[in-house]
Amino acid sequence: MIRRPLRPLAHILKARAQGENPEAIEKENIRIRHEEMRDRARTRAEARLLVLGGIFLIAFCMIGVEMAMLAGSEPEEPRAAASGSPIIGQRADITDRNGRILATNLETHALYAQPPEMIDPVGSAQQLAAIFPELDEDRLIRDFTGDRKFLWVRRQISPEQMQAVHDIGDPGLLFGPREMRLYPNGALAAHILGGASYGREGVDSAEVIGVAGVEKYFDSYLRDPANEGAPLELSIDVTAQAALEQVLDGGMTLMNAKGAAAILMDVHTGEIIAMASLPDFDPNNRPPAATSVDPSDNPLFNRAVQGVYELGSVFKIFAVAQALNLGLLNADTMVETAGPMIWGRFRINDFHNYGAQLSVTDVIVKSSNIGTAHIALMIGVERQQAFLRSLGLLAPTTVEMVEAPTGAPLVPRNWSEISLLTISYGHGLSSSPLHLASAYASLVNGGTRVTPTLVRQDGPQNGERIVSDAVSAEVRSMLRAVVTRGTASFGEVEGYEVGGKTGTADKPRPNGGYYDEKVISTFAGVFPASDPKYVLVLTLDEPVETSGSEPRRTAGWTAVPVAAELIRRVAPLMGLRPQVEIATLDDVSITSN
Repeated sequence: MIRRPLRPLAHILKARAQGENPEAIEKENIRIRHEEMRDRARTRAEARLLVLGGIFLIAFCMIGVEMAMLAGSEPEEPRAAASGSPIIGQRADITDRNGRILATNLETHALYAQPPEMIDPVGSAQQLAAIFPELDEDRLIRDFTGDRKFLWVRRQISPEQMQAVHDIGDPGLLFGPREMRLYPNGALAAHILGGASYGREGVDSAEVIGVAGVEKYFDSYLRDPANEGAPLELSIDVTAQAALEQVLDGGMTLMNAKGAAAILMDVHTGEIIAMASLPDFDPNNRPPAATSVDPSDNPLFNRAVQGVYELGSVFKIFAVAQALNLGLLNADTMVETAGPMIWGRFRINDFHNYGAQLSVTDVIVKSSNIGTAHIALMIGVERQQAFLRSLGLLAPTTVEMVEAPTGAPLVPRNWSEISLLTISYGHGLSSSPLHLASAYASLVNGGTRVTPTLVRQDGPQNGERIVSDAVSAEVRSMLRAVVTRGTASFGEVEGYEVGGKTGTADKPRPNGGYYDEKVISTFAGVFPASDPKYVLVLTLDEPVETSGSEPRRTAGWTAVPVAAELIRRVAPLMGLRPQVEIATLDDVSITSN
């Protein structure tokens, strides 16, 4: 910038020559310089204002965009960051084989109190007791007016209850977000699912952990963030499970039974399609653990998995199948059935007198204890043990439930020859209904071992061979004969070719011996018998059928009719079409009026 001189010599000399005042020139130059300085300052100020205005405009635009985005988004409660290790949330769902929800999560709130922050602790306690009747008002008052700095009031509250607490208006009553486990089907499949509860808790979140059933067995999987929320897909079918539980409950009531259990299993994959134990419970409100001497009195007891019983004559097919597989006899071999059979100080009798001999097939059809015992003598103790072990009847099942190890079979300490005889017809060895279902599946599916599973499978198991395919076919034929002309005649379901075996075992007393009028009645069925797809095991605890003049307790009168109704209901749900015989022209007669 070139500064203008205030007293330029040329101008001064000219002014003096013309008689003008030279001081006026200096004043004029000062004025001009000030005007130039003013113009430059104004230009700079205008530029600064323009830049500042642009900055404000951009800021207001950004705020407007953010407000528009917030207005268009879902409202969400702010969450404070917490130090330390986070509590893992978002437990994965559990679904049935078709993707239908069995267990999921629901966002709710917990209620806690900070008494030092409360304005009216006594009044708040009284109002809380009115909102939550299960709370003790006197205890709340003691807690709120004592030395406690923090206490949980309720782990879970509904939106309506939350609003009611809001209306109290006390700043010492606070809410924490919670993720609760929800079972939308209530008691359906309760023993399979088990239930969940809270582990580590904080005011901002809580850890949901499994406490029983598959919830506990798969707890680490369900909580693993690496699975990205992928659901646990079980093998059960919700519709079949609902039908099974409905029929089983009705059958238990009709037969005046203390309890009941049923298992529907795929004979090739080992998948448990449906499994129930009654009485049951709602996992949304899981009852306390059993405190009675008899655990079966508590609804938490899973009779299908944990209940080990002497199951009676359903075991007879194992002795016959083993003898057939060893080549010791065939289906038409005659076996001695004259009774009683004396073995030392023990007497073995049949329910009826079947004469001196029966064929092997009729030993099963008529359910002869004596005939089965004679077959067991051909087999021997060591071979019997090995065969039952290969069927999984001497060890706990490996089904994916934490209760499985508690259902260990009860075997004799000294497996003597009398044990050989009694075990052959289902006494002296106790196992669970689930053991029985997997053993029957292994015999009728062509003779290969299957183990029960609650996880959906992609194909058959193709386990070790137990019996030959030919023996498996003979076993199926015998089981079919039990229904068509034997002790399970009430088990016939038109179109589904049911086969099976009945079993009625006296119930043991806790202090030794057996009850005179208490039994465990069981039906182990397969359908269709010619090409089995499913095994059904149904057990009733202390049933008694009272429609006749005398009470009847045998499985043929109690378990079998319930099982038949169950097959009638479930088979169509599983896609099995009834095989109906088509009439031929030979059956048609032409008449004229």
